[in-house]
Amino acid sequence: MNVLFIRYKKTKDVFEGGERGSQKNHDVIAGIVGDDNVTTYYIHDESKKNTLLDYAKGALLFPFHYFFGLTPCRVKEIVRLARDFDAVFIDRSVFGIIAKKLKKQGYKGRVITFFHNVEVPYFEAKLGKKPGRGIVLRCADHNDRFSCQYSDKIIVLNRRDDADIFARYGRHGDVVIPVALKDQYNKNEYPSEMTRQPLQCLFLGAYFTPNNEGILWFVNHVLPHVNVKLRIVGKNMAKLQAEEPVLKNIEVINNAPELAPFFEEADLMILPIFKGSGMKVKTCESLMYGKNILATDEAFEGYEVDDRQVGGRCNTAEEFIECLHDFERHPRARFNQYSRKLFLERYSEDAVVESFRKVLVED
Repeated sequence: MNVLFIRYKKTKDVFEGGERGSQKNHDVIAGIVGDDNVTTYYIHDESKKNTLLDYAKGALLFPFHYFFGLTPCRVKEIVRLARDFDAVFIDRSVFGIIAKKLKKQGYKGRVITFFHNVEVPYFEAKLGKKPGRGIVLRCADHNDRFSCQYSDKIIVLNRRDDADIFARYGRHGDVVIPVALKDQYNKNEYPSEMTRQPLQCLFLGAYFTPNNEGILWFVNHVLPHVNVKLRIVGKNMAKLQAEEPVLKNIEVINNAPELAPFFEEADLMILPIFKGSGMKVKTCESLMYGKNILATDEAFEGYEVDDRQVGGRCNTAEEFIECLHDFERHPRARFNQYSRKLFLERYSEDAVVESFRKVLVED
């Protein structure tokens, strides 16, 4: 079996959460059908700088359901290439117009679309009240609808997304496959130290509206009431620090090429995310590194966790403050064995291989 894998972008430096999920999808499929049987088509190539003309063309195509970077010429090229493949895996539902054109032009292979989010609520959270918001939302809505209408199989991340997709488009996902990552923290011996005072807390997230709002809320409403050292690590987060005086004296690491040292140094992961769709990759990474995690319902969405064993579920400032005080009063192991075990059993690449295999090869 050979697969044409349609991917959003070829990154030049740091993978963001969604692209890490895309890489996992690619790697799992390649492991099933063989590396030589997977060909990747990138909608974007970040090694090539976009010009003002590129942005103008992209904006003009939004009303015609071509999400930024996709053009009628590219879709024609994909349809032509697809003739030589048994399956086309579209790694974002926002490219649903590809599924539509494939089926309308007689493609006989299997079209599989992966929903990283339900795109309308995702872009509502991302764009806020920015100009042109309505055009983007309509484009996203049409593409999710096309994905449901023309894909042979659709994959969703969690039950919430499945219910939302059904309510909007009248189709359930064929399979629920949660966020999963390749294990990058397999050691012979894990840290045995206890949490310290002050607690070393890590927020991980790129410059992105729900991330920005979440960490600013934490800094304003929680941080003044606890004795912790907060570190913020994420792509382009120096921009947020420059914009927000409240972050002036907080350590911000911008565009770190390697995240493992920051995970290993932290006593606690702080994930105050209140908006979004899909699942949060940063939560999966935190489980992989065996971290204690304090997170909101949104950050835990799609993850089946025991709140107390993983760290704590906090949705208000008072809940974050109380959990942090509890960690101060009762130090725990910095390496959380429950988190690590949960990752291996449910959210590692190995845990989702069979689900992908069924989507690829079963009717």
